[in-house]
Amino acid sequence: MSDSDHEFDVLVLGFGKAGKTIAMGRAKAGDRVALIEKSPDMYGGTCINVGCVPTKTLLTDAHLHSSARTAAAAGVGSEGGDADALSAAQDRRDTLISKLNAVNKKLADDAGVTVIDGDAEFTGPKTVRITGGPDELTVTARTIIVNTGSVPVRPPIAGIDGPRILDSTQVQHVPEHPARLAVVGGGPIGLEFATMFAQFGTSVTVLDGSERFLGRFDRDVAEQVRADLEKLGITILSGAKVSGFSSDDGGVTVSHDGGELQADYVLLAVGRRPATDGLGLEAAGIATTERGAIEVDEHLQTNVEGVYAAGDVNGGPQFTYVSYDDHRVITSAVWGDGSRTTSGRIIPNTTFISPPLSQVGLGEDAAREDAEGRGHTLDVRVKNIADIPIMPRPKILGEPEGIAKFLIDVEDDRILGCTLYCVDSQELINLVTVAMTQSIPASALGSAIYTHPSSSEVFNALLA
Repeated sequence: MSDSDHEFDVLVLGFGKAGKTIAMGRAKAGDRVALIEKSPDMYGGTCINVGCVPTKTLLTDAHLHSSARTAAAAGVGSEGGDADALSAAQDRRDTLISKLNAVNKKLADDAGVTVIDGDAEFTGPKTVRITGGPDELTVTARTIIVNTGSVPVRPPIAGIDGPRILDSTQVQHVPEHPARLAVVGGGPIGLEFATMFAQFGTSVTVLDGSERFLGRFDRDVAEQVRADLEKLGITILSGAKVSGFSSDDGGVTVSHDGGELQADYVLLAVGRRPATDGLGLEAAGIATTERGAIEVDEHLQTNVEGVYAAGDVNGGPQFTYVSYDDHRVITSAVWGDGSRTTSGRIIPNTTFISPPLSQVGLGEDAAREDAEGRGHTLDVRVKNIADIPIMPRPKILGEPEGIAKFLIDVEDDRILGCTLYCVDSQELINLVTVAMTQSIPASALGSAIYTHPSSSEVFNALLA
């Protein structure tokens, strides 16, 4: 590259959802764009390579294997071995991810993005040094987007560096089928993997440091989720504080305040932190929070003009779809009228257990406080999925578990919050979010016509 080749209109650090979308969009618009990615294995970002897509692929195969075992027990068809099923799922995961990784690189190349492999480090507000590739480069740009994502948290616990202590990336390639798995952490990542391995026949114990299981959910929902996970064979130890790990060739001993637990492997799932190590943010004068996230305003601009942070690295909700919206906020700020911001965003979430658990808006206590604080009445509408006769789809699929809960402001006919723990909830919650964002009345959602049999008939059942 010549000196002039080191000057770009847009520089993106990280191949995540926001960064790659901005990079390709601006390159197609005629800007000179460079995208820096430290590893070719991460073309496409965390979601494509080690996050959403590969984990949901494994979860899907685990669910199919579990269903096959159930059918075989009932005399329908036959089941394969647990170890073979896990190995086959890992192979399918790897094949799919390899294709998606290559497709993402090709999309960037075809759009005219200059993709550079290496480690990026700021040396000034608009200057970045790239090392680790064939040559050391220094590049500059008018607009820089930091989109480096997040990494698993590894707390200072004795023995945590043992070979059988795996994070959420490593456990996807566990070298053998574990008969016993200890999951440290009772959040979404921990519970999703607990579900997956349990459906592959592993004995799973979740050591949840919180005294309240699923603390951000209403108790009626959390209790039903816990009961279903335990029915799946998962043991949940609430308030279990892990103090150390002792590994040997035969497995791991997990020490916690309630005693000791033996496992073949440990999954460490206690959260993720912004990936800012080594970025040289101090050299650029970019401010960060105490937790290491890059500080941004409602336009996602840092305190340095022209430098933006998108996705997990800015400390916001750690979801790929939030990163996608971040790209729209930044695009509006830099190349649009600046009208799109992060202010007032209503963001749904789903934990992919079986069935999936989805939520948006307020919980019951907060919704009641909100409604009554305005002199309004809160209507709590809740039903067990198995007790909804006009919604047969979950029963057809053999998954009648779950609960549906809507929190309605009576006077405004407005949804303040919703929790759906049922088949297809990851899709249903998006429609609820649209209704809340666009101020669509709850009764309008309830009076619509939905195909039958479909999970969306839950709206007829609870909102009509």
